[in-house]
Amino acid sequence: MTTATKPSTRYAWAKAIAQPAAEFPPTPLPVLSGKIPEGLRGSLYRNGPGRLQRGGEGVGHWFDGDGAILGVHFTDAGATGIYRYVKTSGYKDEEAASKYLYPNYGMTARRAFWENWIKSVKNSANTSVLVLPDKLLALWEGGNPHALDLETLETWGLDQLGQLEKGSPYSAHYKRDPQTGEIFNFGIAPGLNSTIEIYKSDRTGQIIQQGSVTLDGVPIVHDFVLAGQYLVFFIPPVRLNLLLAGLSLRSFGEALEWQPDKATQIIVLDRETLSMVSRSEAEGWFQWHFSNGYVDADGSVVIDFIRYKDFQTNQYLKEVPTGETHTFAKGTLWQARINPLTGRVTKLEELIDRPCEFPVVPFQYVGQVSPDTYLAVHRDGVDIRKEPFNAIARYNQATDTLTMADMGENCYPSEALHAPDALNPDRSWVLTVVYDGNSDESEVRIYDNDALDDEPVCRLGLPSVIPHSFHGKWTP
Repeated sequence: MTTATKPSTRYAWAKAIAQPAAEFPPTPLPVLSGKIPEGLRGSLYRNGPGRLQRGGEGVGHWFDGDGAILGVHFTDAGATGIYRYVKTSGYKDEEAASKYLYPNYGMTARRAFWENWIKSVKNSANTSVLVLPDKLLALWEGGNPHALDLETLETWGLDQLGQLEKGSPYSAHYKRDPQTGEIFNFGIAPGLNSTIEIYKSDRTGQIIQQGSVTLDGVPIVHDFVLAGQYLVFFIPPVRLNLLLAGLSLRSFGEALEWQPDKATQIIVLDRETLSMVSRSEAEGWFQWHFSNGYVDADGSVVIDFIRYKDFQTNQYLKEVPTGETHTFAKGTLWQARINPLTGRVTKLEELIDRPCEFPVVPFQYVGQVSPDTYLAVHRDGVDIRKEPFNAIARYNQATDTLTMADMGENCYPSEALHAPDALNPDRSWVLTVVYDGNSDESEVRIYDNDALDDEPVCRLGLPSVIPHSFHGKWTP
């Protein structure tokens, strides 16, 4: 089993992951400063690895941590927070054994290689959430989602959405159409030649249509984009070394190899039929996340995404659980223009030459032109090899301006989420969960969207530290 050393406290951010996160029941959250906006009513959900050590052993990669969900419910009475682990079967088995039992993205189990073939990988349920009318889904791209209670976050169990096979992958990065309510998602089914399994669901999450596209080898595809009438995938030149992974000589994450001689493949699908429109190649790059996509007036598909020149980002993320990072992995915001009928990239340009990640647009603009993109960025003068993101920002492409909310020294935000005001359509808010390394506490900060670079309009204290998380959603 690949292990990581116990997180150091040399850097303030590392204290957030030095111990497994502590759950807390529904708790009224104290207002530390300002006041909750009267038009902010709904729920904030966030998902991320809450536990990175067990039985004296550390995980092999940040992606291996057990998923834990933070819920913050805003009502007329104030804000109530709750934090609970997703009680997957793997979590319960390992909790009872007080040690790691399963292989995972960055971990191999201590057993003969043929035993690994029959020992399932643990579903960590740690990446994102999907809010449905009657339940919350905790998403992890290597398997089925887990269903939870929207209020109590009690884990109900695996959810196959009506048509998923048991164990079938279902990505953490679905796309929901704001007009129709349709939900699009995918999963990578591995094999000598893997496939992208594409799913269309109704607003309740039930799968109503499926499609499939064959790929060469086993790549890593973390996200895709909805752009008008199209679904678009970028397949980066990363492939799994099947021999190393199959013999358990390396974990899945360690057996992923950057192949600079390969191209990035562009696959364009029709959203109605889920059939292929075009397939082409472009220069090689890597991306985890897309910001958004849309169809321009001339019929071109325009896609914004975070681009890396190679796959060093995987090594950086492997170092995170140790509490000390040293790998340089710079991702910046790029834009690609594509002819959807041929898949050819007609223009590729960098929009911001500033390290950034976790791009988000307001929900009402998904698949359409959005005036703003929200990003996690670094404060000025920070060594990005040693510090995670410590600011959030709003980028307006029309004016080419970046408005930044600096969290302050030793303070680290989560992804920035846009929340419309329920009373005033001209107002909106930006929410983020912040770990304060100075006080070793976590809080929710609420910013005025039109004054993001001002002080937060409200700060809410959380009962315990919330480790750095991956993705979340705001639901009115």
